[in-house]
Amino acid sequence: MERDTETVHEAYSFVCLHCGHGWEEEYEIRHTTDLAGHRRADYFNRGLRVPSPLTRSDCPSCNRGPIRILRPGRVKATRTWPYYLA
Repeated sequence: MERDTETVHEAYSFVCLHCGHGWEEEYEIRHTTDLAGHRRADYFNRGLRVPSPLTRSDCPSCNRGPIRILRPGRVKATRTWPYYLA
């Protein structure tokens, strides 16, 4: 049984350090405190419950990684690799 729920919206930018693919996702995060005082966070994307984006380790483009997580809006600010040749 739940005692308290707070909902927030957050966005994250992701960049694959293997292939350079970048993308952004928005999440609805429901922070819940149960009657025993235990807190948990449930993440939702497009209405579906999903794992925390902070645990993501694979790229949707190349299915590899590693993945770097950035503040929202940072994907547009990144430069293509190899940036030192530009």
